[in-house]
Amino acid sequence: MGRLTQRRKVLKLSLDAPPRRREDVLAVEEPLEIRLAGRAFSITMRTPGDDFDLVAGFLVSEGIIWSPEQLLSMRFCAGEDEDGRQTFNVVEAQLAPGVALPDPRLDRQVVTSSACGICGTASIDAVTKRSRFGLHHHDGGAAAGTDVTDGGGEVALDLLLQLPDRLREQQQVFERTGGVHAAGLFSFEGELLCLREDVGRHNAVDKVVGWALREGRLPLRNTVLQVSGRASFELVQKAYLAGIPALSAVSAPSSLAVELAEKVGLTLAGFSRGRSVNVYAHPARIGTAVGHLV
Repeated sequence: MGRLTQRRKVLKLSLDAPPRRREDVLAVEEPLEIRLAGRAFSITMRTPGDDFDLVAGFLVSEGIIWSPEQLLSMRFCAGEDEDGRQTFNVVEAQLAPGVALPDPRLDRQVVTSSACGICGTASIDAVTKRSRFGLHHHDGGAAAGTDVTDGGGEVALDLLLQLPDRLREQQQVFERTGGVHAAGLFSFEGELLCLREDVGRHNAVDKVVGWALREGRLPLRNTVLQVSGRASFELVQKAYLAGIPALSAVSAPSSLAVELAEKVGLTLAGFSRGRSVNVYAHPARIGTAVGHLV
């Protein structure tokens, strides 16, 4: 697994056995600095790997780009640790001519932790951006709480309920460490299109979105984003900005996540476990005519 994991000695304590030392495998967490036009734009704590996807997805999530033509190139900048080894912890992104650089006042002036996707932004107004890929009907109208389907398909309930287990089966880093989140992009027919893992739930989603941008797949119509943890405001925002119509989480959504999903027309599901799921916004995309679950 390379830089994704690290082995450390730990002391195992138990009420049923004497103390003993053992080796544990940890998920690696390191900073990644994102540079635009030669200046630092953001620093995020992440699990190394798929860093170009992470940077591309982060730029989509910030509303800076929305098509692969707007991102000319990405490269790792020189950087070494105390032992003289290349760290690969700085990425310079070159945007196409005409792509507006973000206002310097909105640059993230603090390190974004792996637990939060919006810490350090200059204003909440910078977070609630309008997507280039609307989720409403072609007439553009969808009041909060109104069911919308984008004129596209729907995902069957039995298929939706299978996604957490299918996600878990593919989590290779989690299998070794138990310490990372995962985001999986599935088609409405159940095909796994992309899966990414990271210590930060928002990073895992950015890596999926960045993969889709670089593959020329945005907007991600007729797809479900399945995440391994809770559904926070920033995850709804990231799905919306990528044109993903449905977000499903194993755990609970936040109140602000539900409010945003209702407003923008995104189907939001939580507590997807076993044979049941709670749908908090826009259930019309979920087909309920299902047979016996295996």
